[in-house]
Amino acid sequence: MATGDIVLGANQYGKAECRVVRIVRDTPVHEITDLNVTSQLRGDFSACHIDGDNSQVVATDTQKNTVYSFAKEHGIASQEEFLLTLGRHFTGNFEWVEGGRWESELYSWERIETPDGPHDHSFVRSGQEVRTAVVQIVDGVEHVVSGLKDCIVLKSTGSEFHGFPRDKYTTLVETTDRIMATSVTAWWRYTSSDVDFNARYEAIKASLLTQFAEVHSLALQQTLFAMGKAVLEEFDDVAEVKLSCPNKHHFLVDLEVFGVENPGEVFFAADRPYGLIQATICREGTPEAPDAWATVPAFA
Repeated sequence: MATGDIVLGANQYGKAECRVVRIVRDTPVHEITDLNVTSQLRGDFSACHIDGDNSQVVATDTQKNTVYSFAKEHGIASQEEFLLTLGRHFTGNFEWVEGGRWESELYSWERIETPDGPHDHSFVRSGQEVRTAVVQIVDGVEHVVSGLKDCIVLKSTGSEFHGFPRDKYTTLVETTDRIMATSVTAWWRYTSSDVDFNARYEAIKASLLTQFAEVHSLALQQTLFAMGKAVLEEFDDVAEVKLSCPNKHHFLVDLEVFGVENPGEVFFAADRPYGLIQATICREGTPEAPDAWATVPAFA
């Protein structure tokens, strides 16, 4: 029979997925920022869990209202700065809140094109990817991790896969010319919170996509490493990069039964099962920061 006292372990709480749309209408040409924000607080909340004592519980509704109010009071210059502002507010104004986690996803909009040019206040959802960010405050230390997800890329040649071990269960045919496609999820950890996050995001995204396009790939693993390596070489304020990329397989359709040749032109896209390649690329000697990644799931 198990022995020992039953105690409360690690915990956090907050308001998840607050959709906040901020319109800047200072001029006739409006600007739009569309965020999905999650706020979670950490601290000594044992009295609430054990006794139902809510005297130190900042209500999740309060957290939600703070998100919306801060969108007006402080604006949203970048999602990272907005999350830092929220984190500093909750840890600075409630002495029992020791830290927390603030996460957001950014949804992109672009102006609708009309015969007279881009419309001042009408937009259409756009974007090749969803921009992401997580801010964590642990023991007074701020960690900023930014990234992207759902960035679907494909190269129709310049990719090979061969030389792998074979056994009786191996049926995969080796190839020196294949379609390589994936949906890139990337995260990178900054060494500072004093960053032009918007400009840095665009530059890092461009670096990742350039490597995907230009590297002649012998394996998706090789491409992932090249992508992360390029970011670290270019940006000193990035400590490490984590990448997760599923193989979006494209298989050549056999048209011989119809008397039709198919020299690498017609494929069917299979959604599952799929290979899943994940890697962390970092600088040797750079201190690790496990607190920054504690709630970013499913990465090496």
